[in-house]
Amino acid sequence: MTKGDIKNAKAGDLLISEPFLQDENFVRSVILLCEHSEDGSFGLVVNKPSILKLGELVEGLSFLNKNVFVGGPVEQNTLHFIYFGDKVLDGSTSLGNNLWWGGDFDILQEKLKLNQFNCDSVRFFLGYSGWSAGQLKDELEESTWIVCTQNLKVENFEYTPEELWKNLLKNMGGEYKVIANYPLDPRLN
Repeated sequence: MTKGDIKNAKAGDLLISEPFLQDENFVRSVILLCEHSEDGSFGLVVNKPSILKLGELVEGLSFLNKNVFVGGPVEQNTLHFIYFGDKVLDGSTSLGNNLWWGGDFDILQEKLKLNQFNCDSVRFFLGYSGWSAGQLKDELEESTWIVCTQNLKVENFEYTPEELWKNLLKNMGGEYKVIANYPLDPRLN
């Protein structure tokens, strides 16, 4: 398996877990890297749904029956979000190709209430995935993650969590296309 290249990893890239990663927080995970520097990194697992709905977490949005995802094991009492399209919220950080991370949550809430924001273009997360200085570099050198420079698209959210992991690898081609078909349990190979 080719090692990920931390020098080329940047905000907006995807980290795809290697097929036999045993950490229950990251089995077959796809993480959107939102922030990356020598001081550390921050990302959101985009393919791990929680059992909660947004309306259960945010009183003002109780009318929304929208899934919330587990962004990672760190601070699962915090709510994060990404959205696609034009920048419509102050404080949003661009992750490339009309993908935005965060922003003014109160304004987002109002826009959702007034039906001025497409609910399908936003995804919410409890917690996040974080790495201290040098930690992600070490994990990449150990081939824990595959760096995927394909941009996340709203169409990716049509896939089931397992399908997203597989399809991203298949689209990378070469050895990754083979990795995409590895079974969860290598004894089943």
